[in-house]
Amino acid sequence: MQQLNDWKLILLMCFTLGLAPFFPEPHIWGKLLWIAGGAVGMKPIDWFDVLLHGFPWLLLLRLVVLKLFALLATSSSSAQNQQ
Repeated sequence: MQQLNDWKLILLMCFTLGLAPFFPEPHIWGKLLWIAGGAVGMKPIDWFDVLLHGFPWLLLLRLVVLKLFALLATSSSSAQNQQ
């Protein structure tokens, strides 16, 4: 469970699995454009591919949100302590 909070591991996953293959464009970017275009012709394997390549980015988003909430909680409790 500790690995889910490791910035270095999550960033490594984002820049490797999250973007691979890199050429001609990152794979997840192509899939997101396909979905934005209506996802016409997408098969279950394509949706699984979006999940596979998108999972590291979801972990990164989760970590950012948790850190922001922790920062906000810390700043609000310190503001209350000053009163």
